[in-house]
Amino acid sequence: MLGFFKKLFSDNSAELEAIINDGAYLVDVRTTGEFRSGSVKGAVNIPLNTLQSNLSKFKNKKNVVVFCASGMRSSQAKAILSRNGIPNVHNGGAWHKVNRLKK
Repeated sequence: MLGFFKKLFSDNSAELEAIINDGAYLVDVRTTGEFRSGSVKGAVNIPLNTLQSNLSKFKNKKNVVVFCASGMRSSQAKAILSRNGIPNVHNGGAWHKVNRLKK
C-alpha cells in the first residue's frame, strides 16, 4: 500500500523531462480556446471530448505526454488512451509544468 501512495505522490519530473525532450508526442487536451491562450511549443491540441474520435493520431508514437490546466483532464485522457491500447502514455499534469520541463 505504501508503494501505491509513493507512486501517486512522487515527483516524476526528471523522468518526465527526459521523455518530453526525447521527442514525445505532446498533446494538450484542453479546449481549443484554452489552447489558443497559450500552450507548449510543438504540442497538438486534441480536446478531451474529441480524444476517442482521434485515436488514430496516437498510433505508432514512441511516447505520448498528455496535459491540461491542472492534471484532471490529462488523467482522464491517459486512462482513455491506455484503455484503447495506446502504450507509453504519460500524464504531464498542468501545461505550465510540461512547458517548464521542455528544453
